[in-house]
Order: sequence, then structure tokens, then C-alpha cells
Amino acid sequence: MEVGAENSKIPCDETDYALKPLDLKVIAGRRADVEAQRPTWSGRLEFILASVGYAVGLGNVWRFPYLCYSSGGGAFMVPYLTMVLLCGIPLLFMEFAIGQYTRLGPVHALTKICPLLKGVGLATVVISFVFSTYYNVLMSWALYYFFNSFGATLPWKSCNNTWNAIENCSSGFPGNATHLQSASQQFFDHRLLEKTSSIEEAGGLRWELLGYLLISWVIVYFCIFKGVKSTGKVVYFTAVFPYFILFALLINNVQLPGAKNGILFFLTPVWSKLFEVKVWVHAAAQVFNSLGIAFGSMISMASYNKFNNNILRDALIVSFANSFTSILAGFVIFSAIGYMAHIHNLPVDNIATDGPGLVFVVYPEVLSTMPVFQLWAPLFFFMLLCLGLDSQFATVEVAVTFIKDEFGPKVLHFLKREELLALAVCIIGFVLGIPHVTKGGIYVFQLMDHYTAVVSLVFLALFEVVAVCWVFGVPRVSLMVKRMQGKTPNIYFRLCWLVLCPMLVLCILISSIVQYTPVHYGKYPYPVWAEWVGWGVSLVSIVWIPLGAFQEIYSNKGSLLQRIKTAVTPTIDLDAEDPLPEKQNLDPACETFFT
Repeated sequence: MEVGAENSKIPCDETDYALKPLDLKVIAGRRADVEAQRPTWSGRLEFILASVGYAVGLGNVWRFPYLCYSSGGGAFMVPYLTMVLLCGIPLLFMEFAIGQYTRLGPVHALTKICPLLKGVGLATVVISFVFSTYYNVLMSWALYYFFNSFGATLPWKSCNNTWNAIENCSSGFPGNATHLQSASQQFFDHRLLEKTSSIEEAGGLRWELLGYLLISWVIVYFCIFKGVKSTGKVVYFTAVFPYFILFALLINNVQLPGAKNGILFFLTPVWSKLFEVKVWVHAAAQVFNSLGIAFGSMISMASYNKFNNNILRDALIVSFANSFTSILAGFVIFSAIGYMAHIHNLPVDNIATDGPGLVFVVYPEVLSTMPVFQLWAPLFFFMLLCLGLDSQFATVEVAVTFIKDEFGPKVLHFLKREELLALAVCIIGFVLGIPHVTKGGIYVFQLMDHYTAVVSLVFLALFEVVAVCWVFGVPRVSLMVKRMQGKTPNIYFRLCWLVLCPMLVLCILISSIVQYTPVHYGKYPYPVWAEWVGWGVSLVSIVWIPLGAFQEIYSNKGSLLQRIKTAVTPTIDLDAEDPLPEKQNLDPACETFFT
């Protein structure tokens, strides 16, 4: 039914609408039937923890602190919190609404909302699955460090190991001596990765890492194989435990000499940075990456909610928890970096670094100098494992949800059990992750991460916002929310959806194109063919948007204009999803009986 269509009112006749006990049972049964069509979270806390666990990942620990330090310190909080308020919370609320109302994964939900841009839904599934194939490699690294942190001494502390290049190894941070490497860096490069000199030199498999990658996928499988019923139980631990470790590390770190200087370096505002466009772009990109906007995961997880779950409350909780964790991690990381700068008598900016190096090179070095490192080292790497697993659950669940929604009966007829479907997805993810655990795998990892999590994501975010906010329309989104929550979203959300979010995402996309720089790993520039491979990786997800639009227009009937008009007409029935649709036809005097 079209939004705003008038229904004739059925007069209230007590003989027809008197609610006898049998009527109440019918109404309750109808609501139960609607919710029984799809499994639901056992409790609302499970959904909140799963969403927080997905949003709070390794990027909060390594990316946000470095961005804050390099983009104006405390001044970076202005663009970051502005983007959280104007983009993060409204778009997260929107994705929760789509998933919970349609009770479908991103592909089928967006197909109903905007048939012309149904390819956006499939693109989010593809990008999430591609992301999961290399993100689990980080889990294998965390496991490697975890199992190597139980010795009497930490193996990355000294230069007296078989993998060290003694002539240029430094037991601490080398500062400006560019010909030297820290022992921690050499452990990462020569022991963990056995890194080759370029992406063109694969160098064979790192069998230990392959084993840890297999263990990572086994852990993921046993956490998701029962769907939300198993994931919902696991997140009680994986989403909460990292906070205990972060607070414990913070309490320990602030007592170390030099910690104050590190924290001041992290927070000191450089107000001139606010006038640089790239700082605002970085803030927006961090919000999108961290909250998982346009990955399809939030839509997928919300589809397992009960129809009237309070998604506004959940969106606020998840957004606050994500931002709080990022700031907390900044204090933890930079208090430790200040301590290292004090020990080695170096400036803080000689130690701070971006990317995986912050948690797999700098922080291991910090841990090796801490009192009671035998306790802190295993706890820190176990925390990284928990942070990564939460995010991995959600990205893999997107693919599983899509297959069940699209091919459920056929797949289950072949595989017999849903558990085998999850197993098949995990096996494929493991196989596709193997190139990342070769000796040249770090170059493949960096290439995939750059073109998936940076380039593709901004395109998908723009088309998702256009499909939902402009084509489907804010009035329809508001009506969906009203059906579930009992009241229309306030003017703040409607204004963000209609104007601010699309405009900001478009500005981010344009700025990203203008300021595009080729991918690199450290000082290593990738060859041209590798860049083309990277763009190919981006197109693996983006290409479904034009293909879906072409297929939709081609399959419709009539003139080109009629086909396009049909393609932008939503197929979702905004009354059919209401557990009690008859309520809309009653005289207002009768409506109280149905509430």
C-alpha cells in the first residue's frame, strides 16, 4: 500500500469487536507467527552486545589513536564527534530500522526498498565477505603473539635470536637512525611474517600462520554455527572482556614514568588542523569503518530482532560505546608510548605509528619493558583476539544470512543442516585467506585492506544512503519506525537522512577521489599491476550496483521511462509487516482494544 493512502474506517461494533479470550489468543498468535518466521535473539542485551562487539574492533585500538594524534590531537574530537552525531547515529538507526522492519538480510531488504539499487545490498554482502577473508589473518597474528608470550622472556625483546639481523638490530626504538630496526620490528618482519622484499615474491606458505588461520576460522565457526542462538551467548564474553583489560592496562600505564607526556601528546589540540579538509574526511571515514555502515552487518543482525525492539536506544548505546572505546584505547596506547619515549629518551612522534604496526610492533615492545609482562602480554593479545572475533562474527553472518534468505530451501535440501551452510562459508573464507599467510602475504593484506575498507566502502555508503533516504524516501522510513516504535522519528533524524547524510557522504567521496594516493606498505610502493588488481578488488563489490540496476530495468515492461518508474517504486508493503494490520481499518474508538 502506498504511504499516506486513506483507509475507510470500520465502525466499532461491540458485537463484532468485543475482545473475548479467544480473540486475544488469536491476536497473540498472529504476532507470534510474524516473529516465528525468523529466529530472534534470546534477549535484547544479546543484540546490543553483538552490535557493540562488531563496532568495537581492532580499528579502535590502532587506527583511532593514530588518527587523533596526526589530525590535531584534541582538536580531532570536533570533526569526529560532529560526524558521529550527523552521520554515525542517524545512519546506524536507519540500518537498524531496515533490518528489524523487513526481517531480511541487506540484499532482500534493499531490493524491497529500492529495486533499482538492489545491487547495493549484494555489494554489501560481497564487501563484508571479502573483508572477512583477510580480517581473520589479524586473528592468526594475535594467536601467534599470544602463544609466544608465555615464556620466561618475550622473544621480541632482544636481538639474540636466529631471525635477527644483528648488524641493524636495536634492542629499543632506533629513533632517527633509519638504518636500524627494533627487535620487535624484526620479530614481526622476520619471524612472524618471514617477509619477502615485494608482492612479486610470494616466497611460499608460512605453515605456522596457516595453522593459526585455521584455528581462527574454527573458533569463528563454533561461535556462529547455531546462528544468533550461539553468537548471542558468545558475545557476553567477547564484547565485555576487552573492557576489563583496557581499564586494567590504563590503570597500570598511567603510573609509568613518561605516561603523562604521551597522553598530553595525544590530547593537545592543534586547532589549525580543523581547516584541513582531509581531517574531516578522516573523521568521517573512521566513523563509517568503525560503526560498520554500508557493510550490511548491522542490517543483518537487526533482522533477528523482535518487531518492536527499541532500535533508537540501541543505536545510541552502540554509537556511544564505540566512541568511548576509541578514546579509552587512545589513553591506553599513548600512555604506553609516552613511557617508551621516556625509557629511550626519544620524542613521542618517533614511536607513534599507524596501522597493524601499532599493536603488533610498538605495543609488544612496550609490553616487554613493563613490570609483570608475563601477565600483561598474554592478556593484551587475548583482548585483541576478542575484539577481532566480534567483528568477524558479524561479517561472516552477513554471507550466511544472504544464502539462507536467497537459496534457503535449495541449499538446505543439499546440505541438510544449517550448521553445514555456516561450515561451507567458513571453509571458503579460509581458502581465500591463504594468500595472506604466504611470506609475501603482508603486501596482499595491505592491498586488500586499502581497496576494500577505504575505496569500496565510500561508494557503497553513498548509494545506500541515496537508495534509502532519497528514492525510498524519508517519509517511508519514518513510517517504518512509527510502526515499530509507536512514534515518528524527530526532526533531527529526518533532517540528517534527507539532507546532511547524503551531502556529507558525497563530500567524503569527492574528497577521497581528489586526494587519492596509490597504496603503499611502509616505504614500499606497489607496482602498477598491483594497483590494477586493487581496483579489481574494489569492483568485485561495486560492479553489482550497475549490474543490478540494468537487470531491473531490462526485466520490467513498458517504455524506458515506465521501466525506470517501476524500478524506483518500493515493493515493500508497509501495512503487511504490521503484526496487527487490521488495526489500521478500525474506528479510533476501537483501536485501544488492539494496543
